[in-house]
Amino acid sequence: MGTVPRAWGPRGRAVDRRARRPGPSGAGRGMADTEPEPADGEPTGPEPQEAEQQEAEPTDPESTDPEPTDPEPRGPEPTASDPAESAPDGDAAEPLTTLSLPAQLIIAVAIAVAAVAAAIHLSAAFLNVSPPNTLTKRHGAAIDDYVYPEFERVWKLFAPNPLQQNIAVQARAEIRTSDGGTATTGWRDLSAQDGAAIHHNPLPSHTQQNELRRGWEFYVGSHDVRERPQGMRGNLSEQYIRRIVMLRLGREEDGGTVERIQVRSATTPVAPPPWSDEKIDTKTVYRTLPWWTVTSDDLPEAKRR
Repeated sequence: MGTVPRAWGPRGRAVDRRARRPGPSGAGRGMADTEPEPADGEPTGPEPQEAEQQEAEPTDPESTDPEPTDPEPRGPEPTASDPAESAPDGDAAEPLTTLSLPAQLIIAVAIAVAAVAAAIHLSAAFLNVSPPNTLTKRHGAAIDDYVYPEFERVWKLFAPNPLQQNIAVQARAEIRTSDGGTATTGWRDLSAQDGAAIHHNPLPSHTQQNELRRGWEFYVGSHDVRERPQGMRGNLSEQYIRRIVMLRLGREEDGGTVERIQVRSATTPVAPPPWSDEKIDTKTVYRTLPWWTVTSDDLPEAKRR
């Protein structure tokens, strides 16, 4: 082992060089260091503090982020809520259980049935108002049975000749008075009564909308200009019109008993718009039917009893 180097003090005393190096706390000069110095020629390792600093510092300078010279002010960082605090207590914390297989099958079948029903309804409604085609010629009866009377429409797609006139059905009665005489009532506008019942009504009755109008169309289509019936449909249309009129008038009218009725139509062409150059005569034209004698078959069931 080598000798410890010494230095000569002011009075010729030999002083250990380690005595002049302060200890770890920086105090106590002149105190001897207990750790022996390595001999001459032996490699010396780094000081303990320097070794700790070297171990703390990363070896790769690129792995460390440089400190910003002028850091921007930062707001308070949001604190993540504790899942244990945000989660509800008890069974509510668990996810909702899925539907059972039977319930899923029932829902799937219900959705499929609703989709098929909607498709059938829309198809039938479209074919009812569409121009004649292969489907309407082959399945026209089935389509009409489904549409009428609940889903009836009074318009057609691509109508070649839209209606340009107003038709009102009117009726009057010949009554037997209490003194044995007869009298004739005034004309009652049955179409106007239906129109008043439909006006401002969000859910009008199909009877008020279609019964009288379709009954009159049925009569006109089965009679000639001299009011002669064409086949059995002509007689059936007469019975239909008489029953509709008696249903509106009743057995008793103006203090007397109804014995005969008469029906007429008042047709008034629709005036053209102001910007049109078309000239149309808007005079009302009447079609008056002969008198019909009222029988028990023409009365409603409630009136017969």
